Amino acid sequence: MKLLTRFELAAKNKNELHILLRESFNELAKSNANTHERRNALASIENIQREISSRVLRP
Repeated sequence: MKLLTRFELAAKNKNELHILLRESFNELAKSNANTHERRNALASIENIQREISSRVLRP
């Protein structure tokens, strides 16, 4: 899985972020332990969650 960066995610709308979150979670579930794909999926999930949270907290 390709790592999704905060820069890339900033250009996505809320629905797109939720779709990417689901896809990243599915990739995580399919991945093997201690692999590059698993690390990318975990990092992508964290980035997506941070981007979603930052939008909720904006005035």
